[in-house]
Amino acid sequence: MATSVLYMSMSLDGFIAGPGDEPGNPGGDGFMRLHDWYGFDQDGEIADLDGMGGHFMRETMATGALVAGRRTVEQVDHWSGDAHGVPIFVPSHRPPGPSVANHPMVTYVSDGIVSAMAQARSAAGDRDVVVLGGYTAQQALAAGVLDELQIHQIPVLFGSGRRLFDVLPERVELEIARVIDTPDATHLRYRVRR
Repeated sequence: MATSVLYMSMSLDGFIAGPGDEPGNPGGDGFMRLHDWYGFDQDGEIADLDGMGGHFMRETMATGALVAGRRTVEQVDHWSGDAHGVPIFVPSHRPPGPSVANHPMVTYVSDGIVSAMAQARSAAGDRDVVVLGGYTAQQALAAGVLDELQIHQIPVLFGSGRRLFDVLPERVELEIARVIDTPDATHLRYRVRR
């Protein structure tokens, strides 16, 4: 069965987006500071494929489906309908905008996060499901359908912006599955205790 894994870069004070996070400024002011550890070159490609950026990019590309929040997908126009060739599931209570008609790999799921995750797991087969978006992660945790969290902890304090775990309905216990410490980020993988 597929494991659902939240992948998120986060400042030390818990922010996943800077101030001014809106469609015209996805991720807000200073957002790319949270992703510098990937080591992107001038063309937006990972310069050192043997480094941490390459490692985590390969890990992400090996997944079989993606569940992402509506805010996340709309800010990037659904990645033009192609998230490394796998289906994209978007939990939302509102119907999709007209651009989704151009993206056959994108499915809006109106009956909640549990259904969205079940559809993604089915599509992924034995591969993992990537989860993206702060609100979506909170909903998945609350519903008991998020298995693991891969947090890339960046040594910076944003001070304001959008927090990853701003509102959780209850306490969630985690166990550490993996820690990789580098000068640019500490990569923390947790399993959700059930």
